[in-house]
Amino acid sequence: MAKNLLIVESPAKAKTIEGYLGKDFTVKSSYGHIRDLVKSDDAIDIDNNFKQNYEVPADKKQVVSELKKLSKEADTVWLASDEDREGEAISWHLFETLGLKEDTTRRIVFHEITKPAILKAIETPRRIDYNLVNAQQARRVLDRLVGFELSPVLWKKVKPSLSAGRVQSVAVRLIVDREREINKFKSEAAYKIVAIFGKGREAFKAELAERYSKQEDAEKFLRDCIGADFDVKSLETRPTKRSPAAPFTTSTLQQEASRKLGFSVSRTMSVAQKLYEAGHITYMRTDSVNLSDLALNSAAAEITSAYGDKYHQQRRYKTKSASAQEAHEAIRPTYFNKHSIQGDAGEMRLYDLIWKRAIASQMSEAQFEKTTAKISISTRPEELVANGEVMKFDGFLKVYLESSDEEDDNLQDGENAMLPPLTKGQRLVLQEMTATERFSRPPARYTEASLVKKLEELGIGRPSTYAPTISTVQNRGYVVKEDREGKSRIFRVLTLKGGNVTKEEKTENTGAERGKLFPTDIGAVVNDFLVQYFNDIVDFNFTATVEKEFDEIAQGMKNWTEMLHSFYKPFHKEVESTLQTANKATGERDLGTHPETGKKVSVRIGRYGPFVQIGESNPDAGEDEKLQYASLRNGQSIETITLEDALNLFKLPKKVGIFEEKDMTVGVGKFGPYIRHNNIFVSLPKEIEPLDVTEEQAIELILAKRKKDAERLIKTFDEDPEVKVLNGRWGPYIEFGKLNVKIPKDKDPNTLTYEECKALADATPQDGKKGRFGKAAKPAAKPAAKKTPAKKKTAPKKK
Repeated sequence: MAKNLLIVESPAKAKTIEGYLGKDFTVKSSYGHIRDLVKSDDAIDIDNNFKQNYEVPADKKQVVSELKKLSKEADTVWLASDEDREGEAISWHLFETLGLKEDTTRRIVFHEITKPAILKAIETPRRIDYNLVNAQQARRVLDRLVGFELSPVLWKKVKPSLSAGRVQSVAVRLIVDREREINKFKSEAAYKIVAIFGKGREAFKAELAERYSKQEDAEKFLRDCIGADFDVKSLETRPTKRSPAAPFTTSTLQQEASRKLGFSVSRTMSVAQKLYEAGHITYMRTDSVNLSDLALNSAAAEITSAYGDKYHQQRRYKTKSASAQEAHEAIRPTYFNKHSIQGDAGEMRLYDLIWKRAIASQMSEAQFEKTTAKISISTRPEELVANGEVMKFDGFLKVYLESSDEEDDNLQDGENAMLPPLTKGQRLVLQEMTATERFSRPPARYTEASLVKKLEELGIGRPSTYAPTISTVQNRGYVVKEDREGKSRIFRVLTLKGGNVTKEEKTENTGAERGKLFPTDIGAVVNDFLVQYFNDIVDFNFTATVEKEFDEIAQGMKNWTEMLHSFYKPFHKEVESTLQTANKATGERDLGTHPETGKKVSVRIGRYGPFVQIGESNPDAGEDEKLQYASLRNGQSIETITLEDALNLFKLPKKVGIFEEKDMTVGVGKFGPYIRHNNIFVSLPKEIEPLDVTEEQAIELILAKRKKDAERLIKTFDEDPEVKVLNGRWGPYIEFGKLNVKIPKDKDPNTLTYEECKALADATPQDGKKGRFGKAAKPAAKPAAKKTPAKKKTAPKKK
């Protein structure tokens, strides 16, 4: 038996490290957390200084049993969980649960999985840092208390089965506030003047700095320019430089992977975890932009070797965040000479991004020559301005250019295009001048990445909490991430060409959204309730202050139980007061009266979601009038729905005719508008309005679906009509009840027998779910995921 037992968090990491250490070491994984707060009501004993009661979950008992056995046989146990606070807490849980002893236990940390880093960690062990453990315990306990005590309030005062959390509630508030800013925004139009001078390759654009709010002013400007002389009044050429961005932190990696690769925040962290565990990158949870001397030297050698000395410029970046103390380096490749890696497409693309960002941070500035030409107009006092930029030296741009969340009209107009050779006093020939109506834009909705950026700016959350926070607000149904179609908008263009001014109207699509975060109605109602009764919980400054207090605990500057007492006492009083005094929150809004019946029309949140109601209960009248209800459709909100939209909801479902002696009914369901015929649902195309469907269109769509279904069907079986061989998107497959079964390449779909289909179905796993680290989970067990808060709220014990 090996003298040393080294315990890490994941099996992938264990496999990598085992190769670096000799036969004297056994490397095992704890598969993340090995214990959690009990699910009963004595999880936290508030009156006993927030003492926690832990248990080993059923799916971790075998892991713990094996680790206990191995730890007793080993001379020394090395705890090598991650280097952040949660990693420190996992080491403490292992120490406590396995019954380890101080004199035979070593705690080691490393932020990259390379042989030198592992051997150096072994040479410099330390003890468990209880300040870090206490900071993590404080966060865990506080978040459990908030979630447990707030959730029952929401059940009684808003809707059953709701839950709340400290950081998540702030994230929802940001999204709700932004949505309301957008709804209130009034777009203003103004005319942008752009002139084109010269011909062919010599052509260039110049723009008027001023914009005209009135069409007549823009038209007058164009008419004044008929026959005018345009001269180069001044030319200014100056050198400019552009510097590279700092290496990635967790937050900036999530933002850039979203912009450049289209990754969600959770996918970015999942892929980065795999890269780290395989030894390709340094630790992926960090808010530091620092690079070690070893990394700086390694980057310098690679840059001079690959691109030459003139491309290297050493930089030491300093972290702006005062709280950045948990990790010592930015996210970077472990080996700079490794330009690419083997792996799946996501891993290769994310590694490429990390490598380029880190290497570019140590490269020379890009150098440009910027030219600004001011052009006079003989008939007007204003000047047109043309900007041109010529790259003199590419520097870091040879490797990498950071993306931006901002959209810029100027980029469309070629602001930084090259200008032709110009001289002061030169007379220019106008080819065309346009005045284009442009509309002011509302604030942009958050993407997952821009929300992370905002949370970081506000000091809310830490590298380990961003991804779980974004996932939680969506899983709870408070926020949805989706694409939404824009609306068509008319804009006007005035054009001066050949001495004439012409006018035309064009259309553009505006307001289209891709992968943006929208608050749901229930999210907005819960947010308003929390703002009214628990303002501290959703107050940005208060939440950031709590994060700073966790940092102070981690640095040994604050007592964690005192911090919890100071938070919990006033919070608990608010909970008790709210339960007694608060009214039920429904987000109710009156829309007006029904034009025919005069009955009140209102909208609110109900037990099963948002709905419109016609009529109102009036117990004093002796009997209630008959009420009518209709659920809101996808994309509709109780805050923005109009009376007309609400009344339209009651027009569906409607009968549009009879086909083959069966009714054809148009309705709107969870997946959009449909026609129902003989218990078969046919989706309506986007271009057909549900209320406008004709009998002929309905029959045509039903027949088209039948034809498409017939083309999909390869074979059925008398033994069981539920079993079918079908043509799918990726080729033929077997539909066996609710199971989709792959057909082996050596089998002909057309000649399959029922027995063969059944045998293939029996051999197909019923549950394809995987555990936290890719290990198949037992059907009854749920793997404990690191960095994910418990969903079930349990009551703290009070004496």
